[in-house]
Amino acid sequence: MFENYFPSLTETQQKQLLALGDLYRDWNAKINVISRQDIDSLYEHHVLHSLALHSWIQEQQHGWKEGTRIVDVGTGGGFPGIPLAIMNPSCDFLLVDRIGKKVRVAQEVSDAIGLKNVVTKHAGIEEIKKPADWVVSRAVMAMPDLLKACRRVYTVGLVCLKGGDLTDELRNCGVTEVIPVSRYFSEPFFETKSIVYVKK
Repeated sequence: MFENYFPSLTETQQKQLLALGDLYRDWNAKINVISRQDIDSLYEHHVLHSLALHSWIQEQQHGWKEGTRIVDVGTGGGFPGIPLAIMNPSCDFLLVDRIGKKVRVAQEVSDAIGLKNVVTKHAGIEEIKKPADWVVSRAVMAMPDLLKACRRVYTVGLVCLKGGDLTDELRNCGVTEVIPVSRYFSEPFFETKSIVYVKK
C-alpha cells in the first residue's frame, strides 16, 4: 500500500510503518484507542489517512523543511502525528491530548519504532506555551472551535483531516482551501474525506 503512494520510502521508514500494525493491536487490547471494528483497517483508515497531510505538504510546500515544528492537537493514540513523524524525520513533532492513557500509547508506540523527533504531552491545547510552525489535527473538534483554540499556537498554518459534508461547519471560518483526499489516494474510504487548510 505505502510503496504505491510513496515509492521513495527508506528502509527505516518501511520498517517503522509496518511495525505499527502489531503495536497498535497489542495496545488496543489493553487501552481502547481505536474502535474494535476499525483495528483491522488500521493502515487504510488511520495510517494512510494521516499521510494525506504529508502528500498535501509535499505538493503545496515541497515538504516541510528541516527543523519545522509541528503540533498534533488531539493526537489520541498518535494520529496523524506518528505517521507524519515517520515521513519527516528532520522535523519536530509535539503530540498533545487531554486523555493521559492515549498519550501513553502514542509515546510507547513512538519509542518502540525508534522515533527521535516526537515528544508527547498530556495537556490541553491552551497549555502549549511555545508557538509551532504548523498545527495538524484529525477530526478532533468542530472547525470554529479548533481555530479558536489553536490560532495562537501556529505561525504558518493549520491543516486538518475532516470527513463528510463540511458546508455548514466551514461557513465563515476563513478557511483557505479544502482539498479532497481522493486527489492522493484511490481507495473508496477516502471519497468522503477532506484536508482543510487555514493559512495564518
